Amino acid sequence: MGAPFKAYDVRGQIPQELNVPFAYRFAQATKASLGTKSVVLGHDMRLDSPALAQALAQGFLDSGVDVLPVGQCGTEEVYFHTARSGADAGLMVTASHNPIDYNGIKMVLKGAAAATPDNAFNAIEKLLRSDRLFETASSYAERGVLHETCDREAYIERLLAEVAGQDLKPLKIVCHAGNGCAGPVIDLLERHLPFTFIKVDHEPDPRLPNGIPNPLLPEKREKASRAVVEHGADLAIAWDGDFDRCFLYDHLGRFVEGYYLVGMIAKHMLEKAPGGIILYDPRLTWNTIDVVEAAGGVAKPCRTGHAYFKQMMREENAIYGGEMSAHHYFRDFSYCDSGMLAWLAVVSELSASGARLADVLEERIAKFPCSGEINFTVNDAKGVLEKVAEHYQRLNPELETLDGLGMAFDNWRFNLRASNTEPLLRLNVETRGDKALLTEKVDELRGLIEGG
Repeated sequence: MGAPFKAYDVRGQIPQELNVPFAYRFAQATKASLGTKSVVLGHDMRLDSPALAQALAQGFLDSGVDVLPVGQCGTEEVYFHTARSGADAGLMVTASHNPIDYNGIKMVLKGAAAATPDNAFNAIEKLLRSDRLFETASSYAERGVLHETCDREAYIERLLAEVAGQDLKPLKIVCHAGNGCAGPVIDLLERHLPFTFIKVDHEPDPRLPNGIPNPLLPEKREKASRAVVEHGADLAIAWDGDFDRCFLYDHLGRFVEGYYLVGMIAKHMLEKAPGGIILYDPRLTWNTIDVVEAAGGVAKPCRTGHAYFKQMMREENAIYGGEMSAHHYFRDFSYCDSGMLAWLAVVSELSASGARLADVLEERIAKFPCSGEINFTVNDAKGVLEKVAEHYQRLNPELETLDGLGMAFDNWRFNLRASNTEPLLRLNVETRGDKALLTEKVDELRGLIEGG
């Protein structure tokens, strides 16, 4: 058996690492290790996803576990229905933005709490890799119950509740679903909203004829960017395959750095819950802190990664948490991330202020310009981190160690962190209103990193 277990999900190549027998046994091991009695189960649009979801369902049913199917959906729909139904777990078959020959299983526990190695995956993997024969129901009557497909309208109602009572402007919005799962949700929302949607690569397609939907890659941004300008739209939204991340473009077709959206959404959430706690990731921070404090909120850093955010969101009862990688977490969505609530929050804020997205961004970028994330391939990440730390230590910076190496000076700061999965160092730099200094410091750090 291959090694598809990652830190916070299961991911592997089809069929050598992830296949129907693996999925069936994964379900059995989940029941045996966690004592699961009921599960919510969904899948994305990929070619192998329905069969893998069916194998999971069969494994659960044969183990006496009730299954609540969602069908083809986004990951956040599994989160929503897991919390709403009171099920013991929720599983989503998706490869999100991974290559076409990959698939995976994302998982949450009761209440849509994050599944981690400690509370789920280590025990499941240990059993799955053992020679254990799992118990199955002794008769058809003792098998689990397959329930009706979960009510999608309940999820749509939850999304619409985010903008209820607000005076939304009749915006023209380009939607780039990338042939992933977001399109059908937009179709259901459309009849309730005053927006005109221009739909690009809208229908879910298991062949992924336009490539993997991953707007973090610059080469995947051209279609949405071009469509905004061609149609004279106010903005564009793009998603990855399972739409747990959303990405925006302004009316000029410019891709919006996710960092600035965190501040914008935080402001919107604080208008609804004054004085609330906002979580942000440590890579880029000053703009978020500035916006949150100006809006009367409390800004707190959280280590990068969905499991860390979901856990700290609960511990702090934070109203919102945002990562610059386009994951946005909401207290009133079981502390989970949603690629739909995020863009609804943005258009609500634009409607309330009457401003254009570009104008809001330019103001924030001028105040806190940033480099965006720059990746470096290195042989000795630890050695380079030590070298960079030693170089700047003599300048007596404020040291930030929550996630990677962070150093803050009076008018600039940086964060440098190693990738968990690749031989990469990821650099982010920002300044207080000084673009020339930003360029200077990026070049300076580039020299240190590439110099080994």
